[in-house]
Amino acid sequence: MNRQARLARIYETIREIPSGSVASYGQVAEIAGIPRGARQVGWALRQLPHGQDVPWHRVITASGKIAFDMDTPQFEKQMKLLMMEDVAVIAGRIDMQKYRWQPDLDELLWKPSSAWDEM
Repeated sequence: MNRQARLARIYETIREIPSGSVASYGQVAEIAGIPRGARQVGWALRQLPHGQDVPWHRVITASGKIAFDMDTPQFEKQMKLLMMEDVAVIAGRIDMQKYRWQPDLDELLWKPSSAWDEM
């Protein structure tokens, strides 16, 4: 799979995370078909062109942390966007038990991403 195809799969997977839910970098990679690709998800988000419709703020670390340092504007923006979706952020952490996106098998199988259809 080439770089553009991986980026498209990652972005499409992130678009599927519903408002009020979060997913870890590794979870996004697994669902996008890129096993052990958590770093690739991070790289893809750093490459995300400004103004895209990808809800990047819904992607956090596996431990439930916002990946940005707490004293940065990026941290503040991600925290505010999550809180606007009623995701509680306490000391830079999100309760993964409560807010983790858990798509069911039907959602994964029968709601194919448009980017995947083109491959």
